[in-house]
Amino acid sequence: MLPCTCEWPVWAHKDADARTRMARRLRSKKGSALYAQRKAIVEPVNGQIKEGRGLRRFLLRGLEKVNGEWHLIAATHNLLKLFRFRQSQQQALAVATG
Repeated sequence: MLPCTCEWPVWAHKDADARTRMARRLRSKKGSALYAQRKAIVEPVNGQIKEGRGLRRFLLRGLEKVNGEWHLIAATHNLLKLFRFRQSQQQALAVATG
Protein backbone atom coordinates (compact mmCIF):
# COMPACT_ATOMS: atom_id res chain seq x y z
CA MET A 1 0.00 0.00 0.00
CA LEU A 2 1.36 3.41 -0.95
CA PRO A 3 1.52 6.17 1.66
CA CYS A 4 -1.40 8.52 1.62
CA THR A 5 -0.72 11.97 0.14
CA CYS A 6 -4.25 13.27 0.59
CA GLU A 7 -5.43 15.69 3.25
CA TRP A 8 -7.22 12.94 5.20
CA PRO A 9 -5.43 11.41 8.20
CA VAL A 10 -4.16 7.88 7.64
CA TRP A 11 -6.93 6.37 9.78
CA ALA A 12 -9.78 8.27 8.11
CA HIS A 13 -9.70 7.19 4.46
CA LYS A 14 -13.07 7.73 2.86
CA ASP A 15 -13.06 4.28 1.26
CA ALA A 16 -12.17 2.30 4.40
CA ASP A 17 -14.88 0.62 6.46
CA ALA A 18 -15.30 1.44 10.16
CA ARG A 19 -13.27 -1.56 11.33
CA THR A 20 -10.31 -0.65 9.13
CA ARG A 21 -10.41 3.01 10.20
CA MET A 22 -10.48 2.01 13.88
CA ALA A 23 -7.62 -0.47 13.43
CA ARG A 24 -5.51 2.25 11.80
CA ARG A 25 -6.42 4.70 14.55
CA LEU A 26 -5.39 2.26 17.28
CA ARG A 27 -2.05 1.57 15.64
CA SER A 28 -1.01 5.21 16.08
CA LYS A 29 0.41 6.29 19.43
CA LYS A 30 -1.99 9.21 19.77
CA GLY A 31 -5.05 7.12 18.85
CA SER A 32 -4.06 4.33 21.19
CA ALA A 33 -3.52 6.77 24.08
CA LEU A 34 -6.91 8.42 23.50
CA TYR A 35 -8.71 5.10 23.28
CA ALA A 36 -7.03 3.90 26.49
CA GLN A 37 -8.73 6.76 28.35
CA ARG A 38 -12.11 5.04 27.80
CA LYS A 39 -11.25 2.65 30.62
CA ALA A 40 -11.20 5.52 33.08
CA ILE A 41 -13.94 7.71 31.60
CA VAL A 42 -16.73 5.78 29.91
CA GLU A 43 -16.55 2.10 30.69
CA PRO A 44 -16.96 2.24 34.50
CA VAL A 45 -20.23 4.16 34.16
CA ASN A 46 -21.62 1.64 31.67
CA GLY A 47 -20.57 -1.20 33.94
CA GLN A 48 -22.18 0.40 36.99
CA ILE A 49 -25.43 0.95 35.13
CA LYS A 50 -25.49 -2.58 33.70
CA GLU A 51 -24.29 -4.58 36.70
CA GLY A 52 -25.07 -2.50 39.76
CA ARG A 53 -28.48 -1.35 38.66
CA GLY A 54 -29.42 -4.33 36.49
CA LEU A 55 -30.28 -2.29 33.40
CA ARG A 56 -29.23 -4.55 30.56
CA ARG A 57 -31.80 -3.61 27.93
CA PHE A 58 -34.18 -0.82 27.12
CA LEU A 59 -37.83 -1.31 27.94
CA LEU A 60 -39.17 1.02 25.25
CA ARG A 61 -38.88 0.88 21.45
CA GLY A 62 -38.05 3.62 19.00
CA LEU A 63 -35.08 5.96 19.00
CA GLU A 64 -36.90 8.89 20.62
CA LYS A 65 -38.25 6.73 23.46
CA VAL A 66 -34.91 5.00 24.00
CA ASN A 67 -33.17 8.40 24.15
CA GLY A 68 -35.67 9.51 26.79
CA GLU A 69 -35.17 6.30 28.74
CA TRP A 70 -31.37 6.68 28.57
CA HIS A 71 -31.56 10.29 29.81
CA LEU A 72 -33.67 9.13 32.75
CA ILE A 73 -31.18 6.33 33.55
CA ALA A 74 -28.24 8.76 33.33
CA ALA A 75 -30.02 11.33 35.51
CA THR A 76 -30.81 8.77 38.20
CA HIS A 77 -27.23 7.48 38.05
CA ASN A 78 -25.88 11.01 38.59
CA LEU A 79 -28.38 11.75 41.37
CA LEU A 80 -27.39 8.55 43.14
CA LYS A 81 -23.71 9.52 42.92
CA LEU A 82 -24.47 12.96 44.37
CA PHE A 83 -26.57 11.44 47.16
CA ARG A 84 -23.81 9.00 48.11
CA PHE A 85 -21.18 11.75 48.02
CA ARG A 86 -23.27 14.01 50.24
CA GLN A 87 -23.94 11.12 52.62
CA SER A 88 -20.21 10.36 52.92
CA GLN A 89 -19.46 14.04 53.54
CA GLN A 90 -22.03 14.17 56.35
CA GLN A 91 -20.59 11.03 57.93
CA ALA A 92 -17.07 12.45 57.77
CA LEU A 93 -18.28 15.68 59.38
CA ALA A 94 -20.04 13.75 62.15
CA VAL A 95 -16.88 11.77 62.91
CA ALA A 96 -14.74 14.92 62.88
CA THR A 97 -17.01 16.82 65.25
CA GLY A 98 -17.41 13.84 67.56
